[in-house]
Amino acid sequence: MESPFPKSTSIPGEGRIVAKLTPNNVSALESMTYQYPLKLISPASAAEQGSVLVFLLSYGGGIVGGDQINLSIDVQPNARLSIVTQGHTKIFRPTQPNAVSRQNLKVEIKDGAALCLVPDPVQPFEGSVYEQVQTFKLTDDASLCLLDWVTQGRVALGENWSLDRWVGRNEVWSTSDTETSKDRLLVRDSIILDSKNRPPGSPSLRESMYGQAIMGTLILRGPMTEAMGEFFLAEFAALPRIGARDFRSAEAREKDEAIPQSPLEIWRATRLGEERDNQVLWSAANVRGCIVVKFGAGTVESARNWIGSMLHQEGSIERHFGEQALMCVR
Repeated sequence: MESPFPKSTSIPGEGRIVAKLTPNNVSALESMTYQYPLKLISPASAAEQGSVLVFLLSYGGGIVGGDQINLSIDVQPNARLSIVTQGHTKIFRPTQPNAVSRQNLKVEIKDGAALCLVPDPVQPFEGSVYEQVQTFKLTDDASLCLLDWVTQGRVALGENWSLDRWVGRNEVWSTSDTETSKDRLLVRDSIILDSKNRPPGSPSLRESMYGQAIMGTLILRGPMTEAMGEFFLAEFAALPRIGARDFRSAEAREKDEAIPQSPLEIWRATRLGEERDNQVLWSAANVRGCIVVKFGAGTVESARNWIGSMLHQEGSIERHFGEQALMCVR
């Protein structure tokens, strides 16, 4: 006997988010759909939040071997969307050989709209295999703040870059609403961490990380993140250069230290000391109008404190998106 109901068109792991600006100038969700193992939750939004908030989750707190997640996001003109998580995205070891976990994210951000994607880091378990591709298409007046980071694994269980393979790729494209113009690639950032297929005689994946417990990438693009990008470039330019020497006399050094410092200079001096103590390494560069920040640290919490301190000190992300957008780096 055939079912009288139409066949389901839903696909496991498929999800879609559409954010819009309401007539009272509050960002809200026009629609949000998802299928297991993907889960999306959005609390009620308010005008003072600055953006509509969505939690990106998965059943069981992680991605099981073989899971396929495909999420598309459409941020309509002048809307603001923040996406966070409720903890590390765990990548479990596959129970079957050749089972690869994959996550694909496709985002379109229209004129005057903005997306802040600042989740907790990905935590790949021993023996896990994971691939992710995140593609962002922005108009010239759209804004993006993207944080993508991965940890060494479960330190309490002795894991230290014990994954089999982790592949991540982030692409940022400039697009236009006109039919005649073609999309233009601005940034393609790819990372491959492979502990099994290494060239003969090369160090192991763990050795090649040189004591770093986490590595991450921050990508900024658009008018709402312009001030933040300039802040990172200025702070990177102010870093002490490797091998630099202080040729001042002791008297001149004491005289300079007696000059009152601004709050920014005091914060910077404190931050530089913490970077040395916590093995924080980072760089920042302007790539076709996108600010790309690369960083690593000796512990996960050190990296979280560092990136959180940088974003909080400049403050524009919190002003545009609300403090809830940065809950994963506090």
